[in-house]
Amino acid sequence: MEKGYLAIVLHAHLPYVRHPEHEDSLEENWLYEAMNDTYIPLLFVLEGFVEDGVDFRLTLSISPTLSSMLVDPFLQSRYLNRLDRLIELAGREIQRTKPEAEFNALAQMYHERLHQVRDAFLNRYDRNLVQAFKHLQELGKVEIIASAATHGYLPLLSVDRSAVRAQIGVGVDHYQQFFGQRPKGFWLPECGYYPGVDELLREHGIRYTILETHGITRAKSRPRYGVCAPVYCPSGVATFGRDPGSSKQVWCSIEGYPGDYDYREFYRDIAYDLDLDYIKPYIHRDGIRVDTGFKYFRITGKSDHKEVYVPEWAERKAELHAGNFMFNREKQIEYLASVMDRKPVIVAPYDAELFGHWWFEGPMWLNHLVRKIAYDQKTMRLTTLSEYLEEYPVNQVSTPSTSSWGYKGFHKTWLNGSNDWIYRDLHHGASFMERLAKSHPQAEGLTLRALKQAARELLLAQASDWAFMLNTGAMAEYATQRTKTHLLRLNRLMNEIEAGGIDEERLSIIESRDNIFPQIDYRSFG
Repeated sequence: MEKGYLAIVLHAHLPYVRHPEHEDSLEENWLYEAMNDTYIPLLFVLEGFVEDGVDFRLTLSISPTLSSMLVDPFLQSRYLNRLDRLIELAGREIQRTKPEAEFNALAQMYHERLHQVRDAFLNRYDRNLVQAFKHLQELGKVEIIASAATHGYLPLLSVDRSAVRAQIGVGVDHYQQFFGQRPKGFWLPECGYYPGVDELLREHGIRYTILETHGITRAKSRPRYGVCAPVYCPSGVATFGRDPGSSKQVWCSIEGYPGDYDYREFYRDIAYDLDLDYIKPYIHRDGIRVDTGFKYFRITGKSDHKEVYVPEWAERKAELHAGNFMFNREKQIEYLASVMDRKPVIVAPYDAELFGHWWFEGPMWLNHLVRKIAYDQKTMRLTTLSEYLEEYPVNQVSTPSTSSWGYKGFHKTWLNGSNDWIYRDLHHGASFMERLAKSHPQAEGLTLRALKQAARELLLAQASDWAFMLNTGAMAEYATQRTKTHLLRLNRLMNEIEAGGIDEERLSIIESRDNIFPQIDYRSFG
């Protein structure tokens, strides 16, 4: 009999980067890279467990923006074109590297990997990765939880309660449309919690959410078991806290596993090493060098000198690190079980894109870890958070602290001198949208279309991704452009609705570009 539980939670999210107005979009590559490196490899691992009869549980959140892109026929077609170009590049790389055996072996590895991904995308998943994850949920192995509509940072949107209600409500409705049931759990974007948001989660039937560590440890009253057991908010929503030890081991690139010198070097891609004339057909059409995914070197060390990547070494290291992680969780659970009146739960949430994209060996590590837990120990068992609540429905009541998993644990990442300018317009738009929803309770025809599009534009402007990019300085120009574009479209639509003169031709163009949430109810802002 196990003494405790490990709950692995993967949060899969990308901002809405659909750009039909461009023949070649730099930002759409974020999606294609994540499909190649993370989502399809994760499906291979999880389906391997099912095929081999390995008992496992995993919690997965798929943000509405990501799931919308994954089922979009336009983006699916572009992804397939991208895959075909990379397969062509792999063939050329096999020829180019023939004189260098180590590089040639890696080129053949990428060639085989890309073919496997393409075959699975077309024939195994029928281009629909969301359906593949849904099937794993139907088998009872993966619990998929909901998230906010466009990943808005809810604590800073809470100036307008209707804005938070809409982010949650549209996200929950979207989940139900895609997965055919109401969600049990909800991923708060950036783990951004503030007292009161749980009440809105409760309105939509949410049973639990996940917070950063100090959201629980600084709660009032102080939780008896820290983050090793859930606490109920006064609203009745359960909150689980992130375990800092398990997170650091996997997430930290300096002290954690991903920084190991035998693992693949993320930043060394042939797109930047090879002659432009050779690589140009496989990067951006304007000659901008973007990652191809062909990376031939291992981390090696902290210097610029890099040695050739050896997949067999990386595989062995992934297995070793999986064993180390399991051993540490065993010892942690053994101690906690001796001082608690219930089985402890170790909650380990990560960005899904860490596994495979940023940390190439991440899916390997997960594969070894789950199999080791199933066969090599008896101290713990994998669980989902709803299963834990079913076993332990009675828990301490406490009010968690305002918190996030951003820099220094609060709002600084999303509110500072680089990005504070966005909030005045976001709050203004939310207030205006609320008034429009109340003044048009039963809109029809062109007015209905305009109101729905106005709601989409506001939600897209609220995405936490833009403030994050502005804060880091990476893609700041794009983040500024996206924020201003959505706000300008919103303001024009609101003015046209109030004036009773809607430009249908212009509205149709916007609808075709920002076509997320086709069934949206604009009254979510009411």
